[in-house]
Amino acid sequence: MSAEQPTLPPVRLPADAELARDALAAPLLARAVRLARWAGPETRVGAGGELVDEQLPDAVEVLGLTVTADGADGSDGSDGESFEGTEAFEEAVEEAEILAADAWRLAVDTGLVTVEDGADDETPGGAGPGDNLALLTAGSPQDVLAIWLDGFDAVFADAVVPVLDDLENLVGEDGEIDLESLDWDPEMEGEFLEGVLGNLYLLTVSEGGPGDGPVPLPALAASMVVPDDMGEPTDDVLEQVSDAMMRLDEQFRLLEAIGLVEYQPVDEALMAEEGEEPVAPVDDEDVSRYGMVRLTTLGLYGVRARMLDAGVDAPAVGDLADKGADVLLGGIAGYPEAAARAETAAWLSGRDAVTAARELLHAARGADAGSPLRRLHCQQALALVGTEAEPAVREVLDDAELGGLARVWLVERGAADVPAPSESMVFWLAIDTIAAQLDADGDLEELQELIEGLTGRHSGFFEAAWRVDHPATAEVLEAMGRLHRDRTAAKEARKSAFKARSRSGS
Repeated sequence: MSAEQPTLPPVRLPADAELARDALAAPLLARAVRLARWAGPETRVGAGGELVDEQLPDAVEVLGLTVTADGADGSDGSDGESFEGTEAFEEAVEEAEILAADAWRLAVDTGLVTVEDGADDETPGGAGPGDNLALLTAGSPQDVLAIWLDGFDAVFADAVVPVLDDLENLVGEDGEIDLESLDWDPEMEGEFLEGVLGNLYLLTVSEGGPGDGPVPLPALAASMVVPDDMGEPTDDVLEQVSDAMMRLDEQFRLLEAIGLVEYQPVDEALMAEEGEEPVAPVDDEDVSRYGMVRLTTLGLYGVRARMLDAGVDAPAVGDLADKGADVLLGGIAGYPEAAARAETAAWLSGRDAVTAARELLHAARGADAGSPLRRLHCQQALALVGTEAEPAVREVLDDAELGGLARVWLVERGAADVPAPSESMVFWLAIDTIAAQLDADGDLEELQELIEGLTGRHSGFFEAAWRVDHPATAEVLEAMGRLHRDRTAAKEARKSAFKARSRSGS
């Protein structure tokens, strides 16, 4: 009976202008923009378009990342000694140059700068502002988002590359990195991260999920590693989860810089090697120390864009606003209640009430399997329309399929001269309503209360119900037999279902 469901629940996204502001505020893109504005005749790049080493201190200064002798944060070194020359100072300088190099690479990848690659170390190339730089200020929000998506793609590609701690031993005699010795499958790594982001997206947009709240990293890693049918994970599987967590920890640090996620990294105390002292006391009850991650609103936009490119059905609230009423009622069939209401409100916005009501009622007709749910959503949509739609609703009072819901709408708004429904219309509407609720996969207890309320208000309900000329009569009565908590009534429902099937010959 159920209608075709979308692959994913719909996501609610703000306007493109707000998303574009978030994109421009992403730390990595903001740094890339500053370097693109700095690039000019004196900028020198290497054979791969990267800044030459001699340029990195200037880039660091432009970004405001310069490490001072008094410390990276302006504080004095420990015990009053100068910070300069210490190992920590060198590490801070190296980290600042890495940030500058990463920002420059993003500027190149997104067209914010143009480069003329150098021939070799002795003959560096040049660089200057690229065409896309002007689009960030003079272009549309869509232009900004397109550039940000290019940046997301570039960071994603970086994130699936393994961290090379021992690079010297991986370089062959020809100077090339021996990728086979890495035991690294780029396609598999990409699919793994795509899957993780897809799961995080699904958790975020699903009703009953964390919503805007963070997701523990172990749960996210386990969703990719632990088989669905596995009870207690084995030691081998738990080790795989741990490995996945460490890999994701590195990847989410990179993705946070482009504004995709907000990430609380894994507690460094958990990474202490055997025999080492933990960095700080560890609270075994605090799950957040294992890492917490959430998609930002911009992240939802970015992950959805990648899924759409991959052919995944990932709807967004507002997608149906310019479509016909038939597309609206069919499209929201699988939406959660809040999303369906928001989508319907967007569809109604700007439409004439009478015309919109006529279109909705016309689209709600039918005897196909999805028609009861369409009528339910039509009724809910009409609830958002003002009393000015009354003429359109009165037009269907004599319609066998729509007359019942039309009367309900009119009575709820206190309309005068609403004709009483016939008994056959009352029972047809009851069967149609239950069929729609069964299709909607709603709350079981609410459905049971609906069923028991209907049978309680109408004596001899089942004796009359099996005669109702509705395509879902037998299925509804069978469901009532399963769900009714009164054993006598449940038995009557099953008998009526048998009669209905015999009557229809099915």
